[in-house]
Amino acid sequence: MAQTKNKAVFYCQNCGYESTKWMGQCPGCREWNTFVEEVVKTSSLKNPGRGGGAGRTAPAVLADITIQEEARLSTQIGELDRVLGGGIVQGSLTLVGGDPGIGKSTLLLQTCWKLAEKGHKVLYISGEESQVQIKMRADRIGSFAEGMLLLCETNLDSIREVIQREMPKVVIIDSIQTMYNEEVSAAPGSVSQVRESTGVLLQLAKGMNISVFIVGHVTKEGTVAGPRVLEHMVDTVLYFEGDRHASYRILRGVKNRFGSTNEIGVFEMGQEGLAEVHNPSEYMLEGRPEGASGSVVACAMEGTRPLLLEIQALLCHSNFGIPRRQATGTDLNRVNLLMAVLEKRCGVQLSGCDAYVNIAGGMKVQEPAMDLAIVLAALSSFKNRGISPRLVAFGEVGLSGEVRSVSMAAQRVAEARKLGFDTCILPAVCMKGLQGDGSMKLIGVRSIQDAVNALL
Repeated sequence: MAQTKNKAVFYCQNCGYESTKWMGQCPGCREWNTFVEEVVKTSSLKNPGRGGGAGRTAPAVLADITIQEEARLSTQIGELDRVLGGGIVQGSLTLVGGDPGIGKSTLLLQTCWKLAEKGHKVLYISGEESQVQIKMRADRIGSFAEGMLLLCETNLDSIREVIQREMPKVVIIDSIQTMYNEEVSAAPGSVSQVRESTGVLLQLAKGMNISVFIVGHVTKEGTVAGPRVLEHMVDTVLYFEGDRHASYRILRGVKNRFGSTNEIGVFEMGQEGLAEVHNPSEYMLEGRPEGASGSVVACAMEGTRPLLLEIQALLCHSNFGIPRRQATGTDLNRVNLLMAVLEKRCGVQLSGCDAYVNIAGGMKVQEPAMDLAIVLAALSSFKNRGISPRLVAFGEVGLSGEVRSVSMAAQRVAEARKLGFDTCILPAVCMKGLQGDGSMKLIGVRSIQDAVNALL
């Protein structure tokens, strides 16, 4: 016989860590004052009997299991298909996270538009906006086909009934923080509600072979449970990055059970929604000053896609006793390390200079292959000597001043050649296997001193 008990449990709103008592700092994510109390109903069985329902299922032999290629559904949006690994996998559960106003709902609404045009039935469930509001936003995108269904509801029981009755191909939940399950006594948006609601949607996706997209909001105040609680439950986690006041957006795959997590998709926000950026390198290099000191083009890899980015450095005499270091788009500690290597191995006195390093365009890159370009940009600014605008550089710099190899050197060189660059400085160990066609000069260097001698 089952008995229902009410138990008070404390959850971290940032990461979902569960505790029986309140704590000032979360042991999971190390954030302060994020624990909230929630009442959870638990059921226990008296004399359940030994074995229960065990033994009804038998394990399968691994060698006898056959693998079939996942049936994927193209979204007709190339950048989104790239991040998803080739399209939407049937029966998958995908979480789309990002800051408010970044464009999550717009991207998913455009996906519904493309799928409905191909004759697929799509159900868009909104718990934040009315039907009229969504219609006004949809009119800016285009005219939708009859396969596009719209439902404004927050009760999961009602949503389950509609999904079972309509049997759509794809379901959009916007957003998970507004959904509530009547079996959970906590308020909508709490960690318990978010987790239980996602569990219901997971059962619908796997049981009915329906692809479900969940929108999760992230707020700095922490008043709404972030999507980190859901990352272990869903199949794919996508994050929208970028400044909401800028025109471009970057869709990055953080978790993907059906594809790579290193791919990114680049979009540009316009009047009619998000437009794909098929050549991000050319887009990021627009407006680059030619012949200015402290500017070097570097090549970074995002998954299988090479990106050409402008590295800007500004070094000037410090008016204070302690020089200032500031980095935008890259790791500040890495910049400090490279400044120390440059001063030690090249004999450049930077201890009295303020240093500012910026990746133009607002991109955030942590790849070590950017080291050589940062060093060259800093030295160019220090000596106030410009570097050729048709030059690209990449390579990892070690503490001894050596330039170490990086992955996918051939793809980086091919991308630079495609955009008209005529000179490439790269690690000497990466020269093996690279064949020049006469249109680009390849300079292999073993240390930063070799790179300095070749340029300055």
